[in-house]
Amino acid sequence: MERSAEGGLPPVLPSLSAPRFVGRAAELHRLTEALARPPATVLVEGEAGIGKSRLLQEVLDEPGVAARRPLAAMCPPFREALTLGPVVDAARDAQPDVAELVLTPLAGVLRPLFPEWGQDLPPAPETLSDAGAARHRLFRALAELLDAMGVGVLVLEDVHWADEATLDFLLFLASRRSRRMSLVLTYRPEDVPPDSALMRLTSRPPPGTGYVRIRLGALDVPQTAELMSSMLDGEHVSETFASFLQERTDGVPLAIEESVRLLRDRADLVRRDGEWVRRTLADIAVPPTIRDAVAERASRLTPDAQRVLRAASVLAEPVGPAVLATVSGLPDNVAGQAVDAAVRSGLLGEDRAGRVSFRHALAARAVYDMTPAPDRRALHRRAARSLRALTPQPVSRLAHHYREAGDTGRWREYAELTADLALASGDHRTAVGLLHELLTGSEPPAASMARWAQKMPVLAFTGFVGRGDLSRALRRVLDGEALAPHDRAAVRIQLGRMLLHAGEYAAGAAELERAIPDLADEPFQAAWAMNTLGSPPGTLMSAREHRRWLDRAADAARLPMTADQRLALVVDRATALLDMGDEVGWAVAAELPDTAATPEGMMQLARSGLNIANAAMRWGRYDEARALLTTGLARAEEHRYQRLHDIILVTLVHLDWFTGDWDGLAERAAALAAVDEEPLLQLDALLVTALLDGAVGGSAANPGPGPAAEGGLGTVEERLRLVLDAGLRRGVVDVPLEPAAALARIRLAEGSAAKALELTEGPADVVARKDIWLWATEFAPVRTGALLAVERPDQARQFVADLAKGLSGRNLPAADAALETCRGVLAEGEGRSAEAAAAFGRAATAWQRLPRPYEALLATERRADCLLVAGDRDTGLAELARAQAGFAALGARTDAARVHAARRAAGAPVREVWRGGRRGYGDQLSPRELEVVRLMLTGLTNPAIARALSRSPKTVAAQLNSAMRKYKVTSRTALAVSLTQAGITPSEGHASGEGSGEGSDL
Repeated sequence: MERSAEGGLPPVLPSLSAPRFVGRAAELHRLTEALARPPATVLVEGEAGIGKSRLLQEVLDEPGVAARRPLAAMCPPFREALTLGPVVDAARDAQPDVAELVLTPLAGVLRPLFPEWGQDLPPAPETLSDAGAARHRLFRALAELLDAMGVGVLVLEDVHWADEATLDFLLFLASRRSRRMSLVLTYRPEDVPPDSALMRLTSRPPPGTGYVRIRLGALDVPQTAELMSSMLDGEHVSETFASFLQERTDGVPLAIEESVRLLRDRADLVRRDGEWVRRTLADIAVPPTIRDAVAERASRLTPDAQRVLRAASVLAEPVGPAVLATVSGLPDNVAGQAVDAAVRSGLLGEDRAGRVSFRHALAARAVYDMTPAPDRRALHRRAARSLRALTPQPVSRLAHHYREAGDTGRWREYAELTADLALASGDHRTAVGLLHELLTGSEPPAASMARWAQKMPVLAFTGFVGRGDLSRALRRVLDGEALAPHDRAAVRIQLGRMLLHAGEYAAGAAELERAIPDLADEPFQAAWAMNTLGSPPGTLMSAREHRRWLDRAADAARLPMTADQRLALVVDRATALLDMGDEVGWAVAAELPDTAATPEGMMQLARSGLNIANAAMRWGRYDEARALLTTGLARAEEHRYQRLHDIILVTLVHLDWFTGDWDGLAERAAALAAVDEEPLLQLDALLVTALLDGAVGGSAANPGPGPAAEGGLGTVEERLRLVLDAGLRRGVVDVPLEPAAALARIRLAEGSAAKALELTEGPADVVARKDIWLWATEFAPVRTGALLAVERPDQARQFVADLAKGLSGRNLPAADAALETCRGVLAEGEGRSAEAAAAFGRAATAWQRLPRPYEALLATERRADCLLVAGDRDTGLAELARAQAGFAALGARTDAARVHAARRAAGAPVREVWRGGRRGYGDQLSPRELEVVRLMLTGLTNPAIARALSRSPKTVAAQLNSAMRKYKVTSRTALAVSLTQAGITPSEGHASGEGSGEGSDL
């Protein structure tokens, strides 16, 4: 008989059983209770090997849960994403016959995902160009399928590996108002990317649902002993042994199990005095990681069984024993025995369908990593050959295997097929990711590049173009000589579209212009490119140049093309003309039909409503804008145009800011500022939050995640600066106009006239170069004031004259109101107080007629100031009281407080509430300010005043700026007039003109 190494009998090796469910009773109870009250969202998180899958296995065996028809899926660690692959595969396995289900025509969207169900699914609907709408329609269809199947619990494991489409689908399910299905998701927190959509689901419990978050921790020593005992026929395990193993495995159940199996294989387990203990060695080398334990256990199997393990690690998913044997490359006469041996080792397991796979992903990865690279490539090639024989072909997995096998040609073939499948399903984002990888791969064929570029869905480029590698790859192809003119034009058009959608307007327009000569045989593409060049926001072309491109596009649109294409061109033309302030745009818009026969046509009509509403808002036709937006919102909801829906919402927020509908506006704007993947939408919402905060005082709402939260931004000025800088960086020439005007107002109010003027230089240059004076509406008054404040009255007069000329003969209500405001500012700055009061009165009336009450109240306040200066005290005070009441009713606390102080300074009987602390001078001049202004009235410059009072010139400048703010003027001249009318006289003993030759440093 063989002796052991120690000279005794060979050790008795224990027979090992599968471990029982240990140490998770409380977690099982919480999970079962949550699923008993649907709908619930349950998140199970923990490190690898901690027991997440085992917990799910136990709960799915509970009678109450099983009765709700759970559907379990697992996210594989593949690089290639298949559109909704985990859920699709699980549904395919659970419902082999779809004919018995009651489905609506919407289910036709699922045909590309389930080609084997083609004859039983409704016809496929028309494709949608809008990425958001297409994806939302796909999600609705898949949710309908799951509902028809009666799925009450959707379980998804390893969500940290989920593709974006699957994560977005989970968010869609969680947010459904009619939701009945519960969700159970498992993931490893440490493996979740920081920008993963999963973070939104884990950080924001869906409203109206049960929400349970279970964190699985390590087993303690008694639980470790119980787990070990369950593997050893229930016999006792010494506490010392359990403590030893718990310490070295950190209490991770899978590590404990693998260590027990390895110790058994090593004969390091002995039974002594009725309990299992470790051998009396100084120490037993327990592997420090699960991978090490698996690697050692695998090395103890026969070479044939090891080949099966390597094949299973490459496949990385449950497969039939025949497929596993084929991929392993073993002869038929030994393959079956090798598969059985690998299963008996406990490393592989069988599911209820008889498919074989690793029991844990970590074990599969350990075997994969220790497989030599040449062997891995050969296994991937055999896996691909085996999977190609399946119907339907798993194109995403084939792409994965060919990539890992190093077969670039086959990888490109199947990656393109996967992208085609994603496009056909409406999953534009997955398609873009795959096509991006194809286009930026190493030296792809030029002809293929042209084909791949043309497949890129137009509205799904966010995030890829900004990285630069895609545009560089396309430009390399364009710079070569291998493309035919038609292909070159197609690539250039797509590149232009990508750049435009990413906000790189100038670069995108340049590519479109280069493409036009090669588009003679493509009238729609040529007309679309010309219309895009005719769009004012994209470049610094003049209005005349834009109009020339629009007219060329109209000529091209007379050539043969589809009704939907022609409709798209009309929408673009109307939008561009209205953006330029051209009345002809309304006539073009009137040509648009009320409905369309196709989904694409309806999409174009929905887009037209938004664009025309935007133009109406810019023109000051606010009632018309609201009607169009309300109709567009209903249409977007009816047809599930999610992206359009969100853009309409933010446009309504902006409109409500203009029209004074401020109740709840801060919260709505902040919520939209957090919308993912829509930077321009976020910026518009962020702008409104900043404008609103500036008026109401303090923070109207927390802007939440998104641009406002980056880098700790959040103040009014920081948000305005962020919007301004983003608009300048992206080349969207009209985006910076409004934030620049708001920032300039702040600077002018604090006495920094030069900075205010600088902020308006860019907008003024844009308006002058483009000759689109409609765009001056927001910044024209503050620019006029800034020019006067820096003592450039001639330039101020010229600017107002140019504005009047540019608006002459046009019916632009908002711009006309701004012009009247500019006339009031100009007259006030030149000391013509009565004329200024009349102009501000006309401006207030014009603003209120829109209605735009906030601007009307600001004009009323300035009219009151001018009346007081002109000597009409009673009317001026009455107007101030009216302005204060209006600001208070609107919620503009900052402005109401300012007017209150002005009334008090003018001697009106106002109630004042003192809340303690040091009293200030409010809007009255302090004694030190009074000394400065009296010397200023003698004609002294700032340095001369500083010398006379023994102060620094900087202090004198600050005190003069403070005086100007208190008197609501923006120049020394206007301040002198106001001081004289208020009865303040020059200081005696200082001759006018003293210190001549020194320039003012204001």
